Amino acid sequence: MTLNNSNRFLSLDVFRGLTICLMILVNTPGTGAKLYPYLVHADWLGFTLADLVFPSFLFAMGNAMSFSMNKLKDAPTSLFWRKVIKRTVIIFLLGYLMYWFPFFSMDTNGGLELKPISETRILGVLQRIAICYFITSVLFYYLKEKIVFIVALIVLMAYWQILYLFGQTGSELEMATNAITRLDLFILGEGHIYKKDSIPFDPEGILSTLPSIVNVVGGYIAGKFIQQKGKSFQGISQLLIIGFLLSALGLWWDLVFPMSKKLWTSSFVLYTVGIDISILAVLIYFIEMKNIKTGTEFFNVFGKNPLFIYLFSELFYIILRMIPTSSGLDAFEWVSERVFQEVFPGSFGALLTAIAFMMLCWSLGWYLDKKRIYIKI
Repeated sequence: MTLNNSNRFLSLDVFRGLTICLMILVNTPGTGAKLYPYLVHADWLGFTLADLVFPSFLFAMGNAMSFSMNKLKDAPTSLFWRKVIKRTVIIFLLGYLMYWFPFFSMDTNGGLELKPISETRILGVLQRIAICYFITSVLFYYLKEKIVFIVALIVLMAYWQILYLFGQTGSELEMATNAITRLDLFILGEGHIYKKDSIPFDPEGILSTLPSIVNVVGGYIAGKFIQQKGKSFQGISQLLIIGFLLSALGLWWDLVFPMSKKLWTSSFVLYTVGIDISILAVLIYFIEMKNIKTGTEFFNVFGKNPLFIYLFSELFYIILRMIPTSSGLDAFEWVSERVFQEVFPGSFGALLTAIAFMMLCWSLGWYLDKKRIYIKI
């Protein structure tokens, strides 16, 4: 997000960096002990701090789009489509290749063989980001913000009905029998969906991507609101009120349509958007209005190369888990269990492992920032 100084909000950059920081912590927990419950995704229904991370990144992406779309809206239609399609394809392919990585596996004779494409996961985190970016860009390019807001509400209501209409009667929200699983198995097949849960089920499935678009829409509208109201007490108070009302509505909806990050239920969308708006309001107050900059640069480092640092963290983690040691543990397990668990046994040691890995990723971001290298994906 490139803004002139008069219209720049450091708080938005810090918010985006904070989501990447937490995303790495949640995705790379230490082994040898359980991580603290709030840093682990809810098993199925329910909500934890870890569940807030991904929707917050989508919200932050919507924030950034509310600034960049100003130029795209004035651009010729051909230029808009060329830029949006190019970025969508690049992000989607990077996500697909990340899940295919390292592309080769050992055969029974100890040789290398290409990992079959038929067993490669098609959807995932980056793929969902790409799809959400594409659809949100098109919506705001062709429609007025009020119309997009109405479309978002319709999507949440329709998604609620779809899950109950097309899931197995009596177990519409169960992992094996919900509409998301049914559609993914029908279109993608079992070979192309996530298999590390209790049964094959993709938390970034085709159908559940629909309500996740609303998180981006929420971030976009919040970004526009911030640009209009600026750094004012009135704007902050209104953001806090809106955030509280959305979170409360999400909690009320949870009574009849339970929150679930894996199902990405409509109540989950409202609750997370409400929390994100509230967090953003607090950051604007302290950073923009009270001019408290302590610690902001740490998170800003993540925010300057967000997708690249996330991609690096995932690939580097995969590589570490592939490197064997004489102890029988892989490299990541060895560091976690032979170093951190020896000094700080239990959940705290597992957290410190994740923090150490996150700091390594931050160091890469710091180096890129120092060299003024900003990799746009």
